[in-house]
Amino acid sequence: MPAAPNSFHSKDTLTVASEAGEKTYEYYKIAGVPGLENAAKLPYSLKVLLENLLRTEDGANITADHIRALANWDPNAEPDTEIQFTPARVIMQDFTGVPCVVDLATMREAMADLGGDPHRINPLAPAEMVIDHSVIADVFGSPDAFERNVALEYERNRERYQFLRWGQSAFDEFKVVPPGTGIVHQVNIEHLARTVMVRNGFAYPDTLVGTDSHTTMVNGLGVLGWGVGGIEAEAAMLGQPVSMLIPRVVGFKLLGSLPDGTTATDLVLTITEMLRKHGVVGKFVEFYGEGVSAVPLANRATIGNMSPEFGSTAAMFPIDAETISYMRLTGRPEEQLALIEAYAKAQTLWHDASVEPVFSEYLELDMSTVVPSIAGPKRPQDRVILADSVASFRTALQAYVSKDDLDAVDESLLETFPASDPPSHEESHVTASSTKAGGTPGSTGSGRRISKPTSVTMDGQTFDMDHGHVAIAAITSCTNTSNPQVMIGAALLAKKAVERGLTRKPWVKTTLSPGSQVVMDYYERAGLMPYMEKLGFSLAGFGCMTCIGNSGPLRDEISTAINEADLAAVSVLSGNRNFEGRINPDIKMNYLASPPLVVAYAIAGSMDMDITRDALGTDQNGVEVFLKDIWPSPQEVEAVMASAINQEMFIRGYADVFAGDARWKSLPTPTGKTFEWDTDSTYVRKPPYFDGMSATPSPVTDISGARVLAKLGDSVTTDHISPAGNIKAGTPAAQYLTEHGVTRKDFNSYGSRRGNHEVMIRGTFANIRLRNQLLDNVEGGYTRNFLAGGEQTFIYDASAAYQAAGIPLVILAGAEYGSGSSRDWAAKGTALLGVKAVIAVSYERIHRSNLIGMGVIPLQFPSGQSADSLGLTGTETFEFTGITALNESRIPKTVTVTATSEDGTVVSFNAMVRIDTPGEADYYRNGGIMQYVLRNLLADAGN
Repeated sequence: MPAAPNSFHSKDTLTVASEAGEKTYEYYKIAGVPGLENAAKLPYSLKVLLENLLRTEDGANITADHIRALANWDPNAEPDTEIQFTPARVIMQDFTGVPCVVDLATMREAMADLGGDPHRINPLAPAEMVIDHSVIADVFGSPDAFERNVALEYERNRERYQFLRWGQSAFDEFKVVPPGTGIVHQVNIEHLARTVMVRNGFAYPDTLVGTDSHTTMVNGLGVLGWGVGGIEAEAAMLGQPVSMLIPRVVGFKLLGSLPDGTTATDLVLTITEMLRKHGVVGKFVEFYGEGVSAVPLANRATIGNMSPEFGSTAAMFPIDAETISYMRLTGRPEEQLALIEAYAKAQTLWHDASVEPVFSEYLELDMSTVVPSIAGPKRPQDRVILADSVASFRTALQAYVSKDDLDAVDESLLETFPASDPPSHEESHVTASSTKAGGTPGSTGSGRRISKPTSVTMDGQTFDMDHGHVAIAAITSCTNTSNPQVMIGAALLAKKAVERGLTRKPWVKTTLSPGSQVVMDYYERAGLMPYMEKLGFSLAGFGCMTCIGNSGPLRDEISTAINEADLAAVSVLSGNRNFEGRINPDIKMNYLASPPLVVAYAIAGSMDMDITRDALGTDQNGVEVFLKDIWPSPQEVEAVMASAINQEMFIRGYADVFAGDARWKSLPTPTGKTFEWDTDSTYVRKPPYFDGMSATPSPVTDISGARVLAKLGDSVTTDHISPAGNIKAGTPAAQYLTEHGVTRKDFNSYGSRRGNHEVMIRGTFANIRLRNQLLDNVEGGYTRNFLAGGEQTFIYDASAAYQAAGIPLVILAGAEYGSGSSRDWAAKGTALLGVKAVIAVSYERIHRSNLIGMGVIPLQFPSGQSADSLGLTGTETFEFTGITALNESRIPKTVTVTATSEDGTVVSFNAMVRIDTPGEADYYRNGGIMQYVLRNLLADAGN
């Protein structure tokens, strides 16, 4: 670890005693440091950031003033101070991680071309990838579902997996958890997370960025981290900091404990609703108070996982005895546990319920008021009290059915739902109605029961399907499958149901896809899997599956009935996202629920049924069986956990986690320091980022003769810019694949082809809802080609024509440009289309930095001005002067933009340069962050 300037003389030593003896570590202390006295009042998360700045202070990008600003943080201030956060490690999933490895492989080749040692291109921070996004639930409900789904996964993704196996052996700090192992975030909390890192004799907090938004699950372990785009992840892998503003921190006080009959899912849905209503976008959320100690680590991880659904950057829990207990259970060595506890206490990072930190904003929840809940039908924050589910469903259903179906409602089927008459806890200990936890009150009024019975014959059985029928019931996603309480609760409910003779409805596709193999270990040890399988919940795979839309097809008979009758079918899943169109193309309404409720709804078969009051079915003796009859008690769940879960299964399960099975090991894999690119591959190709690159950067030049590729309005997101979803026939990407011998059925998705820049360039700015104001009332990836008289053409085709003519391109945009997910290809595609500058009214922070990281200069219209107010139509030719001031080792505040229209009219203005830090200026001078890092490594080696 390079020596920091240590301006505050905070470098110290820490001696830790454990079973292995005493060991001394160096560290940068934040407690009792002269000049940083106010640090004691900081929230936990900001203390972690403060240590990060102290340890990485370099006098240029990270200065004593930055440290002082963070230590003296004003909780009431709006964020305006930018700091550089250097994460300790990077974690990736395969969809977003493949392009990162492609870029590193390309850098190695460029290093060799420049006469350097390609082996020097290695992640400078530990980088770990878990392959979890590719498996699809094609097969379900059979004992061989797992093996068959994994076989299909390898068949579809062979090229990508061979490439990743090469990376696993070629890069020193890069490790891959192979397919069929688990979900990245569950593997992270159960094995990969360190909580306190040790490197070169230094101890420091485990921090990270990840290429998936639910990276925040690790916040439950006291580890600060969040999801970023691929460019930020690559930068972090290569030792570069992530730019961020010192955030506002929302304190969320927890009191009491969960009542019997409720689960972590009910708690997190309540918290999600509360925080969405409060507004926490761009903020840190931190949980504190006496109730924290009553929250098991698995529940903390469930809450942290849902941070993107709240909208917060992170959702932190502090380190305490529960943290240590969980890490001991999951097999971390005692020496590590002793270090975590000693370090946390020395740094005032150990939770003390008697101390209330200062926060920007405050919320409070008495957990004893939480009631059983679900969320839907299209957003995680739309919580519905379970007792009110039918009324809520029937109200929502009216937006999903045809007018004819609405008009055909039989008035005799109208029902009234009282607000004040739910079942008592004596009647059913799993239901209650309460508004104390921020929920909606019981619905009142008439529920329109919209019915359209549609006959289906399948496997020799005939039955009716209707609106609201549950076509998918999936125990899925690391959000809940990481939590033994809800997973064992689901299996015990299944056991009781089977013993009473209950079965799932024939139209329900049931899948079990845990985030860790340990789940199956304790299911088998407890003897619970036969009951799960009896209800159709056979193991389908270890991966995200239904939660990310890899639910696989429904049975043909079911799909046909749904589509021909236009039924509003339902999915119930234990995941974290239920957006429209996400789960399955045949499903209109999606509900989030705890794993036990997923099993219950598979038995009930319909959302248009009150499972808190109505019988789920009848037993062998014709006696009605209610949910309360099969809901396991907390004591039953705890007894199974105590007997079925132990440390040994975690140690054994993760002993050789990076090795993979025989299928992974048998993949033919290229060897060597550089990758042997297959010129015929349509999945992985060498990108052109370093073509023609010299050992030293050329001087920055002004931009002249630029034309507008697109003129865009406000709130254009990275979803509009970055390629996503299926590849549609007739588009430039589809044309490319067809020309390379790929049939339409094998087009696959942009996500699966992120390692092929040729596909991704063609999909940039190709969103079907994009509105390019160069055209009138046209949606999609189109523009005008001014080299061809202004004719309408695909954006990609126009770009190719401009680049062939040597003409630079510019994007004109409105406010909040690049908001939304920080997709790396939003910036990569922009750069590869030949765009040299973007002028916007304002930017989303990460996309602005991503543009710089790809060598595109972000400019901002003068305050109060826009393209429209300046009279710019986008048909002008643009000149940018003053950019060359960057050659003088300074960042100009503005550059002069001159736009000349076809009739000779000139509009000139000074655009603000949004290169905000010295580090960003270095990236831009080098043509991008990858080029900057490559040249630095080359120079350090003396080449």
